[in-house]
Amino acid sequence: MKTKYSLGALFCMVATLSWGGMFPIMTSALKHIDPFNFTAMRYSIAGLAFLVVLLFREGPQALNLKGERVGLVWFLGTAGFAGFGFLVFLGQQLAGPTGALSASIVMATMPMLGLLVGWIVKGAKPPILTLGFILLSFTGVILVITNGNIGALLSRPQSFAAYAPLLLGALCWVVYTIGASYFPTWSAYRYTTITTMLGLTSIFTIDFILTMVGYISVPTVSDVIIVTPHLLYMALVAGLIGVLSWNMGNKIITPLNGVLFMDIVPVTAFTVSTLTGIIPSEMQIVGACTTGIALILNNLYQRQRMMRMAMTSAQPG
Repeated sequence: MKTKYSLGALFCMVATLSWGGMFPIMTSALKHIDPFNFTAMRYSIAGLAFLVVLLFREGPQALNLKGERVGLVWFLGTAGFAGFGFLVFLGQQLAGPTGALSASIVMATMPMLGLLVGWIVKGAKPPILTLGFILLSFTGVILVITNGNIGALLSRPQSFAAYAPLLLGALCWVVYTIGASYFPTWSAYRYTTITTMLGLTSIFTIDFILTMVGYISVPTVSDVIIVTPHLLYMALVAGLIGVLSWNMGNKIITPLNGVLFMDIVPVTAFTVSTLTGIIPSEMQIVGACTTGIALILNNLYQRQRMMRMAMTSAQPG
């Protein structure tokens, strides 16, 4: 049992390490290509890889959507891949050199955002203590974004434009993740592949519209060649390996324990960014630690709460 748990923990660590590394990598890629075209190319590669895996594991019948809620699947795929891919990396680009650090911290609030979305969608109201941890986690995010100078953010609200997409992108991924519960009979392979494929229809449509209105331009061959290593990492490491490792790890150790590993994302991003010469300030480190502490405390509280509920329900009479 201990060996199996260790394997699950290893899978989760592999996933979050790959996700933490993708933000510093995107810092370089976004100098050569816009986040919209990059997202289209990234998920085209990842989608093909997921399709191969699905066909190998479940066969062509897994692609049959007869009788399924195709509209809902399309919406979730659009939120998860178009919404997340466009908004998060647009926000990182707008945030400038420290965008990788800000993006990674915002991603670490996903467990808290999940509680809020669950409250709204399913009526699962979180306890007061959990709401306090949510507030604490966002306090950490604000410290990272503002470098401790919250007054500057309030006096120059236009600067928030660089960070609003990050929170919206994180919210899109939370909606996508929770959406899997509406397809309980689908495997993780099927849900990931079909939502990616349908999400790509939205990605290509939005890309086409933005190109037609002149907001973005078709990338040059030289730019594509330059970002090819970044594309391969984002599609195959952060995409294929990261997502599958995360799903397998959480299946073993349960999401309640697996969510703790999300703290590795900002730690990895901070480490990689430091190695590339972008040093986080003391206040940004304080903010990152604040968010991490909030996530850990909430996880410990949730586990104790579930244990008390289990003990109460097990008592006779």
